[in-house]
Amino acid sequence: MSLPGLVSKLPRMAADLPIVLRGAAGMTRKPHARETIGSVFQKLAERHPERLFLRFDGDSLSYGEANARVNRYASVLADRGVRTGDVVGILMGNRPETLLLALATVKLGAAAGMLNVNQRGEVLEHSLSLLDSTVLVVGEECEDAVRSLGGEPQAGTVLRLEELDALARDADSSDPAVTAELRASETAYYIFTSGTTGLPKASRMTHFRWLKSMSGLGSLGVRLRRDDVLYCCLPLYHNNALTVALSSVLAAGAGFALGRKFSASNFWDDAQNNGATAFIYIGEICRYLLNQPVREDDDRRGIRLAVGNGLRAELWDEFTERFGIDRVAEFYGASECNIAFINALDQKRTAGICPLPYAVVEYDPDSGQAVRGEDGRLRKVRRGEVGLLLAKVTSRAPFDGYTDPEATEKKLLRDAFSDGDVWFDTGDLVRHQGYMHVAFVDRLGDTFRWKGENVATTQVEAAVSSHETVAEVVVYGVEIEGADGRAGMAAVTLKEGVELDGAALAKTLHSALPDYAVPLFVRIVEELEYTTTFKSRKVELRKQGYSETGEDDLYVLASRGEGYRPIFDGYVDGVARGELPGR
Repeated sequence: MSLPGLVSKLPRMAADLPIVLRGAAGMTRKPHARETIGSVFQKLAERHPERLFLRFDGDSLSYGEANARVNRYASVLADRGVRTGDVVGILMGNRPETLLLALATVKLGAAAGMLNVNQRGEVLEHSLSLLDSTVLVVGEECEDAVRSLGGEPQAGTVLRLEELDALARDADSSDPAVTAELRASETAYYIFTSGTTGLPKASRMTHFRWLKSMSGLGSLGVRLRRDDVLYCCLPLYHNNALTVALSSVLAAGAGFALGRKFSASNFWDDAQNNGATAFIYIGEICRYLLNQPVREDDDRRGIRLAVGNGLRAELWDEFTERFGIDRVAEFYGASECNIAFINALDQKRTAGICPLPYAVVEYDPDSGQAVRGEDGRLRKVRRGEVGLLLAKVTSRAPFDGYTDPEATEKKLLRDAFSDGDVWFDTGDLVRHQGYMHVAFVDRLGDTFRWKGENVATTQVEAAVSSHETVAEVVVYGVEIEGADGRAGMAAVTLKEGVELDGAALAKTLHSALPDYAVPLFVRIVEELEYTTTFKSRKVELRKQGYSETGEDDLYVLASRGEGYRPIFDGYVDGVARGELPGR
């Protein structure tokens, strides 16, 4: 990162100056301002009712049409007792109704509990208990998730989407009166993140933090124009979709093109069919698109801008040049994090700049904790070095926390550099690039990232341990050359006198875990080593990965049906290409 390089990009920003100034003004708003997601959307619908808001499978909704449907949903929810401060659970896949229902919920001052559609059984039951929804809306595509509970979901009222739509046909389409009275400090969403306890945590997103994202990421960083259409095939239960994508669209009064799900072979066709000029990504998407066969029209897709996180440095130039992408607005953020970085100055291979206070500090790779010096204070790394990212908690950057106060406190570091200061521990490693820029490197602790999802190792360990042949297990993430994130790997000791039944183990894990959390590698070891505090020695196992397993038997997940079999030639390359494991 160099000062001349930063300065050279400033003239290109001149055309976007009005957008940038609007974003800068928005950063000065206060937490108790009478402004919310609902009021922003509602005002756009009043000013530009005919302008495109939403596209899905080629069908379109204008801002005015969408607002009327949102209001009818809100009327139905209100009739069923939803009030300010309540929660509406949403268990639905990517479809227009999911987004419209979330907007209806926040218009009432309630919080939209965005449930991960991959959750099943005990994990889903836990998530529902955290929400304790006044109303839960279930899409038909999620009925199997409900059946995995063994009983009715925990909620005051459970509505199937068909019921909601039927009730909404004759409901009041006028704007709810309460929307104008709501303050930015109200909770807007609950987004579920992986917890180190093995069960998800419900991260609280206030309107204030969402509005800051609209100004900071949307206006200052992404800078869509009103005639842009942003394509999003990421799940709506992720903050990348519901906060980054939606706030960037509403910041400009632009269009939102929603994809049902990501498909590498159909991505560009779906984006083009919906008139997209921009899209939001996670790093894995970029790699999968590059792995597709080259086409003559690859650089004529009509996409000028990509926004997202996790585009690897080694892929940056190849990706932008092959697909003719003029600008990449890479960012760093997390569902619960109180700050964000955005590549506003159009630099290469960086997560961008953050104007709010943060620190990159030394850490212990074994414990994953920040290191304190003899004086009890944390120590910052030098420019170019990798360290643990901390975000200072202030009135301008509050930490909204989780539904569990104990979980909230565990994420905070106090008296880090001076008496009384408070910092949020992101659990992420970044490279300090200088000039307020960082580059994301990896994730620490008992969580690793695979297929764009955070995987809690203790949750996977519980599932593996439940199999009748397993005595002990340690789960960790391992790097695969050519793939983003870390794939799951389990080191397992078997009970005396038994052998691994790869098909049976895979069946057990697929019934208890989302597909992305099922380990790809199983290493059979004679014993597992532990520290004096009975914590497993994962660091050495993680370093050995799947290539330095000695004489231990190593199994790989070949497919859902075949299960685990001894590792075979070409398996790792197949995983990197997204071809393995098979279905």
